[in-house]
Amino acid sequence: MKTLYDNLAYKISKCTTQTYSTSFSLGIKALDPKLRPAIYAIYGFVRLADEIVDSFHGYDQSVLLEQLIKETNESLERKISINPILQSFQETVHKYKINPELIDQFLHSMSMDLNKVVYTKENYDEYILGSAEVVGLMCLHVFVEGDLNKYAELKPYAMKLGSAFQKINFLRDLKEDYYTLGRFYFPNLDFVGFNDDTKSIIEKEIENEFKKALLGIKMLPNSSKFGVYLAYRYYWSLFKKIKLKSSRDILTKRTSVPNTEKMYLMMESYLNLKLDRI
Repeated sequence: MKTLYDNLAYKISKCTTQTYSTSFSLGIKALDPKLRPAIYAIYGFVRLADEIVDSFHGYDQSVLLEQLIKETNESLERKISINPILQSFQETVHKYKINPELIDQFLHSMSMDLNKVVYTKENYDEYILGSAEVVGLMCLHVFVEGDLNKYAELKPYAMKLGSAFQKINFLRDLKEDYYTLGRFYFPNLDFVGFNDDTKSIIEKEIENEFKKALLGIKMLPNSSKFGVYLAYRYYWSLFKKIKLKSSRDILTKRTSVPNTEKMYLMMESYLNLKLDRI
């Protein structure tokens, strides 16, 4: 029975999520159970593309990415895939009416990672749109359960949250991105020119995006509000740690949030929601 295969496909996407991200996995557990499989499916798909451009060194990454793009489009058209991650993803896309343009934009940003890019403000914004903002919008389709009117209302806030998360990732991964992958995403800057002043400007952008994003989180359905708020709190905690460090410090050591702190944030976030304190 195909149901058996479908269940396996979602389990593989869930396993992929749990293997690569403890923080994201905890956030998904805070969602209503009916929404979790779809978010696992989205993360599994995103992770698959990320791994091609970030980890598959020694292979022809451009060929592999083109193959993923081709198989993704075929799975969406046929509504079936023998790749379990793509199978769960295409089902999620159709069930929650996810706009295919979001998928194309995401894959375009992944292709940008295959080349050495000197980022200007224009292509920096383009990269963030595809690598983070549209991923948030895919998830938003699930959070509002395909309600396109609610989606349109919350879209600007979801984009701000995705952008803030991505910029924090850039700061956290600065050392690895530069030394291992040869990337430096911040526009009109280079590794040498990154200093406390430029770090402060980036942090101010992130703070403003967080403020706007929180307004949207308050408007989410109860089925998704806790999970998204928890992800927001995780990243806010990570951001505060990064802010306390100098530009030189974050260039030499990756910042992280300990698991014990994550558990505390989960309990505190739950109480904040129950007491209407967000």
